[in-house]
Amino acid sequence: MDKAMSQTEDEREGQDLVQKEAALLDDGQWAAWIGLYARDCWYWAPHRPDQPNPFDEVSIFYDDRMLMETRVRRLTAQNSHAQSPPTRTSRVLGQSRPVDTAEKQGADTVLETRFTMAEYRLGEQKMWAGKYTHGLRRDGDQWQIAWKRVDLVNADAAIDGISIPF
Repeated sequence: MDKAMSQTEDEREGQDLVQKEAALLDDGQWAAWIGLYARDCWYWAPHRPDQPNPFDEVSIFYDDRMLMETRVRRLTAQNSHAQSPPTRTSRVLGQSRPVDTAEKQGADTVLETRFTMAEYRLGEQKMWAGKYTHGLRRDGDQWQIAWKRVDLVNADAAIDGISIPF
């Protein structure tokens, strides 16, 4: 298979993975969602546009796999006040496109996807919008999410508590 064909196939498979992640989140399939991520993954929402890294200034969140698993345990706990009743979400994703970047940070391919997310709980609806950047890595014949960056349109504004992953 030539390189152009391989890149197209990789992009399609990566786009499918990004869509699958959104569906699992909307369906509250937390264990399956975590299963999409590599063991050494990170998941980051910067506090301002163009923030270069999560280390030199505050972030909305910066989680490794262990912290993501802790958040899922809290979401699914029987006595989770923050999820009684459960939050309902609906994500709409734009077409994922490959990002040509010199800094892939351990990923084989990087995709950028615009999104909107409606979040509803206790009679209140919030709207979130922004850009996902996924670093994807091949593990055998499967793709994994090596890292995910969530750039919210309103990242530098005051943000109420976030209880559901983006």
